[in-house]
Amino acid sequence: MKFTYFGHAAGYLETSSERFLFDPFLTGNPKASITADKVAPSYIVVTHGHSDHVGDAVEISKRVGASIITTFELANWLDAQGAKTFAMNHGGWFGFPFGKIRFTIAFHSSSVIEEGGRPLYLGEPAGVVIHTEGKTIYHAGDTALFSDMRLIGEDAPIDLALLPIGDLFTMGPKDAAKAVEFLAPKRVVPIHYGTFPVLVSDPKEFVVLAGKKTDVHPLMPGESIEF
Repeated sequence: MKFTYFGHAAGYLETSSERFLFDPFLTGNPKASITADKVAPSYIVVTHGHSDHVGDAVEISKRVGASIITTFELANWLDAQGAKTFAMNHGGWFGFPFGKIRFTIAFHSSSVIEEGGRPLYLGEPAGVVIHTEGKTIYHAGDTALFSDMRLIGEDAPIDLALLPIGDLFTMGPKDAAKAVEFLAPKRVVPIHYGTFPVLVSDPKEFVVLAGKKTDVHPLMPGESIEF
């Protein structure tokens, strides 16, 4: 199994049979390692409605026919734009041919700014857990630290966790290291940092804080790990 970091919160999980594209903010992402026309996922997974996570999801879905798996309100909004969607909500697992998925809580927000600066509510933000081919992957989305991360780790031992460390809008390195303690994953890739000037966190700090608890892989955009 292979995970490639595309920059910001975007990534690509390749298994023996499927390709999962997470939060595909590629166009307009100054750190993106690939363009939207170069990816061909089997499934697209979107954690919440902010533009730096929805990104190119609709365009990619239309081009390759991949379903966007996301939360209910966001799925409805993307469906109205012509994307192929599969709506879920927080808590329950759902079985797919490749395995199963569930959405977890995340402490953040989820909206898009309409004309005139009005925010359009797009449901609750989420993290997502994918269980496939005997491995479990957790993408935390954008979130603050919360103690129920312990329950996520207890429910299914995590082989790979993707955790935001950028501070300001999400956890910073200190809180992300505490999240590692709660989740007890085998390995972690830090995400959602360095894309814009306000996301100033240094992944080296996260390595120092979390490195004794798990294997930390601070990937550059375009780099991969196999596990």
